[in-house]
Amino acid sequence: MEISFLIAICLSLMILIPVAKPQGGLKSGFYSSTCPKAEATVRSTVEAHFKNDPTVAAGLLRLHFHDCFVEGCDGSILIKGSSAEISALPNLGLRGFEIIDDAKTQLETLCPGVVSCADILALAARDSVDLSDGPNWAVPTGRRDGRVSLASKASNLPSPLDSVDTQRNKFAAKGLNDQDLVTLSGAHTIGQTDCRFFKYRLYNFTTTGNSDPSLSQSALTQFQTMCPKNSDGTERVALDKDSQLKFDVNYFKNVRDGYGVLESDQRLWGDPTTHDIVKNYAGTFRGLLGLRFDFEFKKSMIKMSSIDVKTGTQGEIRKICSKFN
Repeated sequence: MEISFLIAICLSLMILIPVAKPQGGLKSGFYSSTCPKAEATVRSTVEAHFKNDPTVAAGLLRLHFHDCFVEGCDGSILIKGSSAEISALPNLGLRGFEIIDDAKTQLETLCPGVVSCADILALAARDSVDLSDGPNWAVPTGRRDGRVSLASKASNLPSPLDSVDTQRNKFAAKGLNDQDLVTLSGAHTIGQTDCRFFKYRLYNFTTTGNSDPSLSQSALTQFQTMCPKNSDGTERVALDKDSQLKFDVNYFKNVRDGYGVLESDQRLWGDPTTHDIVKNYAGTFRGLLGLRFDFEFKKSMIKMSSIDVKTGTQGEIRKICSKFN
C-alpha cells in the first residue's frame, strides 16, 4: 500500500517536470505535410532489420550519438571517404549504415529531396530504443544535412579510456550536464564491445600487470573467461550482462556492483556527483526507477539530438546519405 502510494506520488511529480525542449528551430511533426509517411517509413525499416538482428538497435543508437558529437546532428558520420568522419579511429566499429540507406531510398521514392539523413538517424535511434522495450518519444525534426565530414574533427568523441572529468568536459562542451552524461551512458544497457577495448583492465591495468581494482572479483573472473589473456581481443562481450537486448536499468546495477565493462562506465561510480545519479537509477524499486530512467533518457536524447543542428537554408537535403549532393 505504501509503495503504491509512493509510486503514485512520484509519477505525479514526474508529470509536472517539463520535458527538454528542442533547440535550433526543430519541431515535432516537421514532415506532417511535406512527407506524411516519413516517420512510419523509418520505423518500418528499422523494425524489419531489428526482427532479423535485434543487436542493430544498439548500433543505430550509437551511430546517432557519434554523429551529434562531431559537427552536430547533421548526418556527417554517414559520408564515405578516407578523410571523412567514418574513417576516424573512434568510429571504426560503427554499424547500421545500411539501415539508414534503406530508409533513405524508400523516402526518396515517396518524397524526393524532402527528408534529411540527419533526421532519419534521429528517428532510427528513437525507434531502436522503443523496439528494445525502452521509452518512446516525439522526435523534434527539421535537421538538414551538413556539408563537412572530416576524421580530424572526431578527436573529441568520448572514449572508453576517459576519466569522469574528461567525459564531463566533453559533454559540457556540447551543452550537456552530469545528469545527461550518466543518463546517456545508460544507452549501454543494450549493445556489445570487443574484448580489446577493455582487456587491459583484466591483465595489465596501468601497465603494472595487475587488474583494475574497481572491478569486482566475480566480474574479473567472468571477464577473464570471456577474454583470455592470449586471445586477439575480437571476442564480443555484452555491456549489460543481465539483459543485453532490453533497454532497462540493469546497466546501472552492474556499474554499482563493479561489473562495468568499459572503464569510462565504471568510473561513474567513483565520482561523487555521477555516483549519486548512478545510485538513484540502480536503487531498490526497480519498476519505479525504470520509469525515472526512461523519463530522463527522453529528455537527454532530445537535448543531445539538438546539438548544433542545421535548419532552414543551412546545409542540404542529401539524395544519397553517404555522399554530398
